[in-house]
Amino acid sequence: MKIAYSGIEGAFAYIAAKRIFPEDELVSFGDFHSAYKAIENDECDYAVLPIENSYAGDVGQVTDLMFQGELFVNGVYTLNVVQNLLGVKGSTLQTICKVISHPQALEQCADFLRVHNYESIEAINTARAAKQVALNDDPTVAAIASEETAALYGLQVLAQGINEQQDNSTRFVVLSKNQNQKVCKDSGTFIMMFAVKNEAGALVKVLNRLGEFGYNMVAIHSRPLKSHAWEYYFYIEVEGNSSQKDFEQMVHEIQYRCDKLKIFK
Repeated sequence: MKIAYSGIEGAFAYIAAKRIFPEDELVSFGDFHSAYKAIENDECDYAVLPIENSYAGDVGQVTDLMFQGELFVNGVYTLNVVQNLLGVKGSTLQTICKVISHPQALEQCADFLRVHNYESIEAINTARAAKQVALNDDPTVAAIASEETAALYGLQVLAQGINEQQDNSTRFVVLSKNQNQKVCKDSGTFIMMFAVKNEAGALVKVLNRLGEFGYNMVAIHSRPLKSHAWEYYFYIEVEGNSSQKDFEQMVHEIQYRCDKLKIFK
């Protein structure tokens, strides 16, 4: 199979896709939209895209694609993010003067960089930073990225686990044209995305019905609707079994409160 992801070899999306689909061909795309469209256009079989980072929050571009598009979620995978300082052979902590990485990675490792008095330089992502360091072959410049990225570009790990927040993780959705083809371990949750009708208390009534049917909401995000100014849709994750007998009844009772409802289970 062909698996779409956004970024280059060594990016965290690449690492997540490789762990989910270790035997399949990974296909790089320049952005989330292109990777998503590759599935819709039958260029690839699955797309692995990030939806949320525990440090930086939700990835709105991807949830927008999920809400507007026609693909189904066939799994949610959590990748623990460990940031490392990578340099060319012969470099040491003492030779390094500048560090290149994605702004979020630089922020996550700010204390380490400050203690060593390193200059920070922003890059598009961690993998591109590592690739740039490898190509320049300069012992005074390092990158912040994963150990897998170091192996891909022939870099050495100068310091491990330098991110301040050790429980940093990113969650990825696995998307395809097919429904109910689980490719990740079932997390016991399902995703609902909806825009409520312009009625007093519509959102509260939707959330109340979930609780009345015994479902527990574990996360909620709002995003602006692209088609209507100052109107929003909601992304929620719900804990509970979507195959229990009253699930369809719950959906039916919520449906009439919504202008649009999508459920990924």
